[in-house]
Amino acid sequence: MGRVASWFRTALRHPLTTMLLWVALAVAAFPLARTVTRDLQTQNLNVSGSPSVWADRRLSLLKPVPMAAPTLLTGLPLARLQGAAAANRLPKAWWHTTAGGLMVLAPAGTPATALGPLTAQVRREGGTVRTVGASAIGNEVRTDSERTLRSSSRLALPVLLLLLPLVFGAVAQSVLPLLVAAVGAELALAVLSVLARHITLSIYLTDIVSLLSLGVGVDYALFITTRFRDAIDRGSGVREAVREAMRTAGRSVLFSGLAVSLAVATLLIGGTSYWRGLALGGAVAVACVLLVTLTLLPALLKLMGTRIRFGLVPFAMPRWSLWRRLADWSTWRPWWSVALGVGLLAVPALLAPSLRMTVPADLAVMLPHNSDLRQASLLRQRLQGAGSIAPLPVALEFAGTVTQPATWAAVQKISADLAALPDVARVASPTSGPASPARLALAAASATDARALGPLADFIHPKADPHLVVLSLTAASGPDRAATRQLLARVQTTLRQDLPAGARGAVGGPVALLHDFTRHTDRRLPWIVAAAAVVALVVLFVATGSLAQSLVGVLLNGLVTAATAGILVFTIQQGAFGLEAQAPNLTVVPLVFVLLFGLSMDYEVILLHRVQEALRAGADARTAARRGIAGTGGMITGAGLVMVIVFVVLLTSPLEILQTLGIGMTAAILLDTLIVRTFLIPGITALLGRAAFWPWTARTAPAPAEADARAG
Repeated sequence: MGRVASWFRTALRHPLTTMLLWVALAVAAFPLARTVTRDLQTQNLNVSGSPSVWADRRLSLLKPVPMAAPTLLTGLPLARLQGAAAANRLPKAWWHTTAGGLMVLAPAGTPATALGPLTAQVRREGGTVRTVGASAIGNEVRTDSERTLRSSSRLALPVLLLLLPLVFGAVAQSVLPLLVAAVGAELALAVLSVLARHITLSIYLTDIVSLLSLGVGVDYALFITTRFRDAIDRGSGVREAVREAMRTAGRSVLFSGLAVSLAVATLLIGGTSYWRGLALGGAVAVACVLLVTLTLLPALLKLMGTRIRFGLVPFAMPRWSLWRRLADWSTWRPWWSVALGVGLLAVPALLAPSLRMTVPADLAVMLPHNSDLRQASLLRQRLQGAGSIAPLPVALEFAGTVTQPATWAAVQKISADLAALPDVARVASPTSGPASPARLALAAASATDARALGPLADFIHPKADPHLVVLSLTAASGPDRAATRQLLARVQTTLRQDLPAGARGAVGGPVALLHDFTRHTDRRLPWIVAAAAVVALVVLFVATGSLAQSLVGVLLNGLVTAATAGILVFTIQQGAFGLEAQAPNLTVVPLVFVLLFGLSMDYEVILLHRVQEALRAGADARTAARRGIAGTGGMITGAGLVMVIVFVVLLTSPLEILQTLGIGMTAAILLDTLIVRTFLIPGITALLGRAAFWPWTARTAPAPAEADARAG
């Protein structure tokens, strides 16, 4: 790793060829990157081997007769929609006005064909017809996610164009990170587009990958180009300046990229297809940006040469005297510096124990308040009951077949016991009617196809599985209420007590699936965070040779994680600043934590490597810490601000899950760059002295006086 010539020989010797190869690759990847959302899924949180997955697989065998679902008509004036409903002779009791149009809510048992003429007329007249259900809501979530990707890019780019010259110190230098980030993001999205055809990947990856690529791409380019320009300013030749930049900052970037990739990969411990997809997507994003940074960027630097100084900004952030004053104070008043840093982090960390994460079974709550579908879903709950939007299907598999009266006798007892449970609004079961178990067995035996089964087709499918019976239970409370979660446990207890020997039963559907996912992830989350901490510890030790600094870094990351959790409690869970109060989404908060551990390594490695350079030059620990923060403070803070801008634009998203990601990442980055790097690391290093880098020792000969004077 120490000899850059062996890494980037091609880029340095043939920079134009390297650049043209990357241009060709970017052109080839563009069509794939554009279609990345085609195969991504809104929500696939199944836990392999769980009872809910077993039940859902049995449910897929049924072929029930299509029934009219709640239908939302929009896109036309209300009077025209009502006129169309009247013209098609739909009873007025079925019409329900919403904020955006008209919802048609037909009684249970109404065939889907009853609404066919109305929906056809509305479409002919230019209106929109949507089902008020999980599928349509999922499509709207997908649309909002894609819209967020486009709008966030439009919002972030102008701000970055203004900020980057201030951070980089030169207009020409600030162009390079955008090129690196754009190529890296496009390559990552293209790779994900291919992978999504073979494995389950989440729709939210488009936003996560794009923003993560932009953030780390700018950071990595900042570290390397700043070192390159410093060498140019000292009078080094272009080739030697590239070699120096890659030997120092390039080495730090390599470790940083590995840290982020490995930290995100710890999500594999989540053990579900969702977490595997998120781990793979995040790791691919960082790996692609790292590849572009370590190959294309050196070629661009070689081609740009001294022109990188074009458009110098005399008041650039790294040149501010603020960093030197902060470095002096934090190293000469280390106890005060450490106390201030710990105090600032401890205040929000006090709220961390009250963090309660969940995944909403009612997808509509993820949509903004003014969404037509969300309003229609709320209206449906008021009219049909809170639990109507997510019934609890119960799959029962018996040793005997549905042609045997004993099977139906067991179903009759189970149905009665389920109906008697607290919080049950109704149970749909063939045994609820006047037919006896013997008559039901006879009907199942005499039916030749699904049509002959009649109403029984909603509950059995003898051809596909003659042992299967499916019931439908509707809770009185909403799908995300504690009472519904308690009902799930009571249903499973009832099934264990009532099912005869050799039979099996479980609850399927979204409520049960998400309940299993939440319990599974809650058990795995401590292991995910622990693995991310181990990754940070190992990468820091390999990068710096210091076990002491590695342990300090992990402990501080843990404190920042607790503080970030507390901020999520205050903003999302308690609904501060006008946000809707709701539990932070469990599908994104663990990602915030592992990204925190990974991204903090960027700044940690850069800062510690600069401190170690000063130690090699003969400085004592206090002076080395002061030089480290003075030399990197502006650069690290600028990099952090870039990351903040990249993620803070997610607050404009109508989706709560992306707002949570934006708040979590913004808080984590600001806490890490402004508190940990500015106060805690310099203060702790000054207090511990040379022991702060144990067992590492500076073995290199002192640097030339000119370089030492410049570092000071």
